[in-house]
Amino acid sequence: MFRKIIITILISIIISPTVYAKDFSINYEEKAAYVNMDFWSNFGDSILCGYIQEALKNNHDAKKMSYQVEEFKQKIRYTRSFEFPMLSVAPSYLAAQVPDLDNFELDASGFLLPFSMNYEADLLLKNHDKTKLDKKSCEIKQLEEKTAYITLVSNLAAVYVNIMRYNKKLELEEKILHNQQQLLSKTEFRYRYGIASKIDVNNMYEKIYATQNNIKQLSLNRRDALFELAVLLGKNPECINDLQITNIENFGNNLSVPDSIPSEKIFSRPDILAAEKDLERANIDIRIARKEFFPSFKITGFWVFNTIAPGNFFNWNTILASILAGATQDIFVGGRKVANLKIKKMKYEQLFQTYEQTNLTALKEVSSTLLKLEDDEKILNIFCRKSSKEYDNLQLTNLNYRHGTASQMDFLSKENDFYKVRQEVFDKKAEKLIDYISLYKALGGNL
Repeated sequence: MFRKIIITILISIIISPTVYAKDFSINYEEKAAYVNMDFWSNFGDSILCGYIQEALKNNHDAKKMSYQVEEFKQKIRYTRSFEFPMLSVAPSYLAAQVPDLDNFELDASGFLLPFSMNYEADLLLKNHDKTKLDKKSCEIKQLEEKTAYITLVSNLAAVYVNIMRYNKKLELEEKILHNQQQLLSKTEFRYRYGIASKIDVNNMYEKIYATQNNIKQLSLNRRDALFELAVLLGKNPECINDLQITNIENFGNNLSVPDSIPSEKIFSRPDILAAEKDLERANIDIRIARKEFFPSFKITGFWVFNTIAPGNFFNWNTILASILAGATQDIFVGGRKVANLKIKKMKYEQLFQTYEQTNLTALKEVSSTLLKLEDDEKILNIFCRKSSKEYDNLQLTNLNYRHGTASQMDFLSKENDFYKVRQEVFDKKAEKLIDYISLYKALGGNL
């Protein structure tokens, strides 16, 4: 009875899971550090910062990258397990016909509890190198994850800026349309009294139609941008009417274009660091390929408890045991190992060229974006001065209108001219903001 209890306990231990996997949860504070929230606070807009935090938590593509990183971490544990001996057990019940011979005392049936052990002695640390290989792969995936989060918030911010631009331009287009409708009414009045021609009336209609078309196109662009913003936030697109958007006039006014960028910031981009890790990984691959030329050392052992032989279940006299140790060496493999080593070396050379090209691309992206930002700053200043002059002209026209030296139609036309210049100002400001975000992205969030 005691023997059966022991066997039952051992079987329960064997078939029960020995390691309980801990549920994986995404660390959102770590993701916020990826995207450098201090940079986004410089825009002075709590709504945008809130949307970024929401996207970090709810965007499905970003979550997918985080789960991929966790997958690679588990691969490290899986590979590391091959560095240790593997012990297995297979409890069995045996029923057999045993010859009835003198001095041959074996039961016809009984329990067997065999333990087997297999171990490849890692004398050359080949298996350890394979674990290092997976660690490098995990580090590369983590850098790719960081790039994905930076790209996510950059795209979100660019869409947000475009929505602000569309909102402001729609507001000004509505004002232009209102003034044009008043101008049409006055032109038709003048036409009835022979002061204006039919051509003047038709021209006013054409301007109104063009403005209405602009409003329609801006509305469509704004709706598409809101849909995109909702998807980036991980929300149903039907919620676009509930999304809050800041006025572009109050957004990012204190930003300054950097005069220069330190080289260490450029070369700390995630894609450059990932390319470096890829080179390190390829170097380990070469080391493993070299070690394949050496023999492998394997140890196999068996330890069998049984109740067939006379004696107690755990008695030494009833145990069957063996151990086998030996080396295995391939002799004729058709140059496979040599070819494999050369393949790994060529792969390293390819990755080295990729690394060099990645460095050049990073320098080009940062330099071109920085120069474009400088041009954006100059162009925006020009349009701001133009807007200021147009506003002065509007005030002068208004003064002339009050003194009777200009008509109301003159004032409405000049006001529309001012609104059109303001639209250009907000276009240039949006372009500058988007290029500023592009510089943040080009520097891997390190701005």
